[in-house]
Amino acid sequence: MAKKKTKFVCQECGYESAKWLGRCPGCQTWNSFVEEIEQEKPTVRGAFLHSERAGSAKPVPITAVEAVQEPRMKTNSAELDRVLGGGIVKGSLVLIGGDPGIGKSTLLLQTSAQLAAAGHQVLYVSGEESVKQVKLRAGRLRAECDQLYVLAEADLEYIVAAVETVQPACVIIDSIQTVYRTDISSAPGSVAQVRECTAELMKLAKTKGIAIFIVGHVTKEGAIAGPRLLEHMVDTVLYFEGERHHTYRILRAVKNRFGSTNEIGIFEMRDIGLKEVENPSEVFLEERSRGAAGSTVVAAMEGTRPVLVEIQALVSPTSFGNPRRMATGLDHNRVSLLMAVLEKRVGLLLQNQDAYLKVAGGVKLDEPAIDLAVAVSIASSFRDRPTNPADVIIGEVGLTGEVRRVSRIEQRVQEAVKLGFSRIIVPKNNLAGWQPPKGVQVIGVSHVAEALEHTMC
Repeated sequence: MAKKKTKFVCQECGYESAKWLGRCPGCQTWNSFVEEIEQEKPTVRGAFLHSERAGSAKPVPITAVEAVQEPRMKTNSAELDRVLGGGIVKGSLVLIGGDPGIGKSTLLLQTSAQLAAAGHQVLYVSGEESVKQVKLRAGRLRAECDQLYVLAEADLEYIVAAVETVQPACVIIDSIQTVYRTDISSAPGSVAQVRECTAELMKLAKTKGIAIFIVGHVTKEGAIAGPRLLEHMVDTVLYFEGERHHTYRILRAVKNRFGSTNEIGIFEMRDIGLKEVENPSEVFLEERSRGAAGSTVVAAMEGTRPVLVEIQALVSPTSFGNPRRMATGLDHNRVSLLMAVLEKRVGLLLQNQDAYLKVAGGVKLDEPAIDLAVAVSIASSFRDRPTNPADVIIGEVGLTGEVRRVSRIEQRVQEAVKLGFSRIIVPKNNLAGWQPPKGVQVIGVSHVAEALEHTMC
């Protein structure tokens, strides 16, 4: 009997080595190597993707390729359809990750019921729950339909056989870390199992034209568990974010081959499941304290959607040698840069002050247009002078203190007017080329100091 060859594989990044290593050269993680039996690679090339036969493909001019618009399935959820780029593309492989208990399974079960109600066959495969447990959850979510099939199985061979039998338009795998192949000796959730099972599901999706959603667990750092290759293999990567102690959840696309990665979907977790939030700006501002120092409102763009959110700042004298800088929902380096601009260009002595900043509602902002609102909130808290509660502040701040133009200023202003704000501070260079709506005062500023004069009460 031939001796089986073994190799050592890093469980974090998939790096392979002939011997055990204490530290992975690929991801620098300690004690992550596990011994696995090396699998024999097949020598026959199988049909894959949209190939019509297993033979060698021939190169063709791109101009000779017929452009076919991929058909999409609507889910009856405007938020999910927006994030996916207009609906579910047939033959796509979608990976959705998020913290435990955030609502990934709830979202996909509701989506399965919506697709089934629209006449599509859906197969929901659970490797973590029994059929009866899924039935109980579906009853609570009112997600029961004759076209929705449920299977409690983790063996990939039986899952593929069930797909061949049911012939669904969409398959849900919950989760990829529980699925395994019997011909691979490593445990479910290992790098080898996740990689090979995902490759098999991708082949199934492309050859059969079935849309497949796979749920991925995340690590304590927030990244999807398993090899980084997993995110490269799939067509779309979605992250379901939010605080477990808050009811609002944000669905964000970080990779999408069939749409934009700038869109977000906002949901509210209720007793009967997830409900779409049609007007997120109103939700994020409903608990805002008027007349409080350090509070400003900014019109940020999330994809094609303008969202009004509140930025809060608390600046207080430090009791340490080095002042603390903490930011939730904002880039820490951006906050430090803006504080340096305020100290150098405006004359605020912030070097001995602790600064704590937060975006209300759990939203994460990373666009340059929020700079001016962050700077004004810091100055407002430092001077202990409230800003005008009817103001919306928009603008990018440069290192010399100048306020630079931003994109889509008309959409931002329209959203602010819709929610009843009467005055909007914008970059001076954004005033040309458009007509502000009636009943609102639009003020152009060219420097941070000028913006502070207009906004401080």
